[in-house]
Amino acid sequence: MSPSSALGPDARTDALAALAATSGGDADLDVLVVGGGIVGAGTALDAVTRGLSTALVEQRDLASGTSSRSSKLVHGGLRYLEMLDFGLVREALQERGLLFTRLAPHLVRPVPFLYPLHHTWERPYVGAGLALYDAMAMAGTYDMGVPKHRHLFRRQVARMAPDLRTDELTGAIRYYDCSVDDARLVATIARTARSHGAHVTTRTKVVGFLREGERVVGARVRDLEDGREIEVRARVVINAAGVWTDEIQELVGGRGALNVQASKGIHLVVPRDRIRSEAGFITRTATSVLFVIPWGRHWIIGTTDTPWDLDKAHPAASRRDIEYVLDNVNAILREPLDHDDVEGVYAGLRPLLTGESEPTSRISREHTVVTPVPGLVLIAGGKLTTYRVMAKDAIDAAAHSLSTTGGAVRECITDRVPLVGAEGFEARGNQRVALARRSGLHVARIDHLLGRYGDLVDEVLALIADRPELGQPLTGCEDYLAAEVVYAVSHEGARHLDDVLTRRTRISIETFDRGCAAAGPAAALMAGVLGWDERRTAEEVDHYLRRVEAERQSQEKLTDQEADEARVRAADIV
Repeated sequence: MSPSSALGPDARTDALAALAATSGGDADLDVLVVGGGIVGAGTALDAVTRGLSTALVEQRDLASGTSSRSSKLVHGGLRYLEMLDFGLVREALQERGLLFTRLAPHLVRPVPFLYPLHHTWERPYVGAGLALYDAMAMAGTYDMGVPKHRHLFRRQVARMAPDLRTDELTGAIRYYDCSVDDARLVATIARTARSHGAHVTTRTKVVGFLREGERVVGARVRDLEDGREIEVRARVVINAAGVWTDEIQELVGGRGALNVQASKGIHLVVPRDRIRSEAGFITRTATSVLFVIPWGRHWIIGTTDTPWDLDKAHPAASRRDIEYVLDNVNAILREPLDHDDVEGVYAGLRPLLTGESEPTSRISREHTVVTPVPGLVLIAGGKLTTYRVMAKDAIDAAAHSLSTTGGAVRECITDRVPLVGAEGFEARGNQRVALARRSGLHVARIDHLLGRYGDLVDEVLALIADRPELGQPLTGCEDYLAAEVVYAVSHEGARHLDDVLTRRTRISIETFDRGCAAAGPAAALMAGVLGWDERRTAEEVDHYLRRVEAERQSQEKLTDQEADEARVRAADIV
């Protein structure tokens, strides 16, 4: 019987015990992955499905860094065509089709975008680029999965997007990419790795490496929940720590095989009714590209692309950043948005490989894998869409060390391993009315759950069947059910209130109060699973409220330095 995919408290305890068991030297892991973002989770899945004993450690929460703060797009990267980065675009489009049609159809969905045209000469130029974009997608190994682009004239654009300024437009071109809840994708990949036998543990920080001569033979990790340190022996350690790559390199002796620069991108979330349009928008700005992305009952608007060398755990959006995005989106809207329209703000850091003095907006998103010392593989760069390719390259790079001590490493098969929730998704979609009738939930609620859990909806509905009160909306945020909070802890590895309100759900950016009203009710639901007493529950709520206040204060500051100083006043809870 294959292991469960659940990442609850018991699974974490078991994972830590498995890590500790390696310290005797008789049960070394094949692969220890450091970093629980999209690349780390993907690497763990690649390794374990090749038959390698695998563990993943993450110092905070799954997707707590870059991988929960992206533009939430699975896309080819249209602007990289202009940079003549055809290989990256082709690769990303293939992965987009694979994710949408085979690996994660329950999480990835097509999104229409309008590319506004201001001059007559733009139509053939942009049209040729989009024709190439579609051609690359159709020529790939996997199905394109989305409709082809279409030329629109001004009147058609006005009907489709009444709030888009069309007075200076000659028309637009509609094309399709895909969107995804990035944090949910990471958690789902990690759970898939767990279902195939990988050990996954969060709040577990690498504090040093084990060495035998020049060779890395494992890592020393600290359980941040209780302070205990464990020596974990592994034949290969793969670092997928993103913007923390330099810190990991220092731990291994300061040999800087990779130079990773952090680039900050911020996004705003506004209610869907603030912009009337059937499609999103993409347009150029002076220093980056502006996306206006449909996101359920909201729009996500971004992004910026500026260097960041301050606190990496909590990058802060300044007032200047927010006004930059508002100014650029207002340039294309009939009715301008202002600060009062903004429900949520989030800032993330892209790990960009550097080596030349060029603006971060011009640095390629291609990735690099290096082996600076025997037994250690570093991977950095890349983008969310191509995580699977990055993971494959990391394990391929580790294969030499692994094959010298344990036979040949098998080929990557992750293009044929659907993520948990995918296999029965279509069937459950056909049964949505029956599921609604049986559970007592509205069909719209079933659709919401299917789009988040796929065929794992059965597990969520089982919680509601056992405890009918969990079928009620979460107090403070009616878009989510109480059961989803409990499920986040019992099955998805959430350990703290911030994990639930920021990543397992998106309450922290989808409500004007940033989730403050939901904090108490959510913490009370979590307490029942994690065994918190009243004091601990109150501490979790207090920390979350202080974090929200620190973010609000940072977003009033003009400079990055001031914003950072305001944000770091609310430290991580331990």
